[in-house]
Amino acid sequence: MTLIRVKAPATTANLGPGYDCLGLAIDVWNTLEVEIVDSGEPVVEISGEGAGELETGRDNLVYRSMEFLFQDAGQDMPAVRIRCENAIPLARGMGSSAAAIAGGLVAANAICSQDYTANDLLEMAATIEGHPDNVAAAIMGGMQLVIVDHTEDGRRLFTVPVNVPPELHAVVFVPDLRISTEDARAVLPEMVSVADAVHNMGRVGLLVASMATNHPEYLAIATQDRLHQPYRQPLFPAMKVIFKAALDAGALGVFLSGSGSTVLALTKGREMTVAYEMAEAARQASVEGKVSITQPTVRGAHLIGQE
Repeated sequence: MTLIRVKAPATTANLGPGYDCLGLAIDVWNTLEVEIVDSGEPVVEISGEGAGELETGRDNLVYRSMEFLFQDAGQDMPAVRIRCENAIPLARGMGSSAAAIAGGLVAANAICSQDYTANDLLEMAATIEGHPDNVAAAIMGGMQLVIVDHTEDGRRLFTVPVNVPPELHAVVFVPDLRISTEDARAVLPEMVSVADAVHNMGRVGLLVASMATNHPEYLAIATQDRLHQPYRQPLFPAMKVIFKAALDAGALGVFLSGSGSTVLALTKGREMTVAYEMAEAARQASVEGKVSITQPTVRGAHLIGQE
């Protein structure tokens, strides 16, 4: 085996109220090819999103994730040439780093003789990423509810899949504006009111129940949030008008994807209308960007070939 090919999905985290505990895989993919070579320094070739700006050596996140798995297995990392064909935009809240981590771990697992389980890979991915919501969806696929339990014996992750109505689509507006995760977290308060906490707890429950029981009519309420989106709006002032345009056009629910700046609307029909109105609202707010229509995917990062 000298060549591994892997696909890893984009992800949207939070879905409105589920801050750091909900993630959903989206049918937008990065493709990764890892070639085992005889010797030499690692070389990472990047095309598509991130070309010319992502690291192309040992500091590349795909390579570092592969190296993490080999170190955990107590094995030497082989010399590799990595080719990344990226469709997931950077710093837009669509899980580009989670896809790099998940793709690197799946590729390394195919090469390594340890044969780690998906849960093992998720533990590694969460350690590398620092928070589990995007990587849970990137590794497992579909919609994932994930929590971290800190005990005297260390940290444990609990992950539960949530069924997603099969006819659900996602209308995605990706602004040219980038927002780093660090900047988006820096604006959040350390304390929130009981009323805001109760508001979000109820909506997380409603969101999970509406998905699992195929009641998407509740999503407009279930995707509301008071813990992070109001504080992040100054970073992206057009967010509120794009939200309103999506809902007025017939979207079932709408939210900031991860830490932004992408806005994602969930739909069941009227996708073209929702896409047009979101793009028009952004244009009127002088925000440049691209809109696309896609859907959730049940697949996480996975092998597509090996030679």
